[in-house]
Amino acid sequence: MSLNVKNLPNTTGVYLFKKARAVLYIGKSVNIRARVKTHIENAKLDQKEGLIVNGSDHVETIVTDSEFKALILESKLIQKYHPPYNVVWRDDKSYLYIKITVSDAYPKVYLSRRETDGRSLYFGPFSSVRATTRLLHEIRKIVPFCTQKGLKGPPCFYSKIGLCNPCPNIIVSISEGRLKTLQTRIYRNNIRRLIKLLNGDTDRVITVLTSEIKKCIRDKNYEEAILWRNKILRLEQLVYRHSFDYESLQYNQSEQSLHELRRILQPYFPGINSLTRIECYDISNLMQRLATASMVVLNDGLISRSDYRRFKIKNPKLHSDFDMLNDVLTRRFHLKWPMPNLIVVDGGKPQVRTSLNVLNELKISIPVIGIAKRPDRIVIGNTSLVTVKPDYRNLGFNLIRLIRDESHRFARKYHLLLRDRDFLI
Repeated sequence: MSLNVKNLPNTTGVYLFKKARAVLYIGKSVNIRARVKTHIENAKLDQKEGLIVNGSDHVETIVTDSEFKALILESKLIQKYHPPYNVVWRDDKSYLYIKITVSDAYPKVYLSRRETDGRSLYFGPFSSVRATTRLLHEIRKIVPFCTQKGLKGPPCFYSKIGLCNPCPNIIVSISEGRLKTLQTRIYRNNIRRLIKLLNGDTDRVITVLTSEIKKCIRDKNYEEAILWRNKILRLEQLVYRHSFDYESLQYNQSEQSLHELRRILQPYFPGINSLTRIECYDISNLMQRLATASMVVLNDGLISRSDYRRFKIKNPKLHSDFDMLNDVLTRRFHLKWPMPNLIVVDGGKPQVRTSLNVLNELKISIPVIGIAKRPDRIVIGNTSLVTVKPDYRNLGFNLIRLIRDESHRFARKYHLLLRDRDFLI
């Protein structure tokens, strides 16, 4: 069957070849559209590609804002659906996993072709040795760990370049009890953070690293604070800094997405007949330093990068995200920019309440919603602040989630730029 790929996103993410509801093959790419086209071209000559392409009736995609997230998501989806052609694609080799020997006193990290024991923790499966090796290499710069087998001999090579720190071979040679306990705790904390990252829980790791910075500042240990700062910057670069070509991003379902979004919102906003322009706002800051905000715009359901705007929070008296959101919205609506049909804020009831207060003071009537996390849900900006949890397959809901993710990425990108210039100096 001929697959229509011209409107697939040409961004980073995961794609699923499907026949009806059955998942036949899952892959990831930094350019989904180009990769799917390659599958289709190769299907003319390669039998395995032909089984995937000719057996599918459509391709579903999930856009991510980094290759890191795409790699983690791909592994989780393969584990969930067990697509038949992901096994065939590997020439009958077993899946690739990241293995952590959590039952050991000093857990080690390896790449493993099989789940060979019941005492270790496995992450995967992953489809690419190269991508998985690169992933571990990048994470290791943030949370060092050991890959050397055994606990005898001199410190491993990686301990000399800071990628295995503290090194288990050094720890076992320490005779002083308190120092050995401290070093053991540090190493096992690194392993716990590694596990969180491989589970995709990057926000929690950033929170933990931020607490280390605060502790160092409290103890006036500024040099160590800068080391923790650098780890956060490296992690955020891994998670957020990935090039996107949103200018050419097209959605074959943009009209349907807007239609379904209107169906979600009309019971609460009966007059919301047009969604030509949607604006989404996000605040980004660390310990209230160099706070920034983003405004991301959808025009007719499509990302409109030329309409993006970013704000630097200049008032030093603004300490909370809510005060900053108030400031940004006030500044925005004093400018002669096109008026939106819908305002989306990244957050829950407090952020929605703040936005409504600003609009009321300015005597502006625009529907407002928030998108809260864990799990994603919509907070309706009315007197009841009711929460709505649409089906995750709902295209309108996914449109709101997309603009939220893009506003977060855009705000963080500006925030990181400022922090690279001036942070703990």
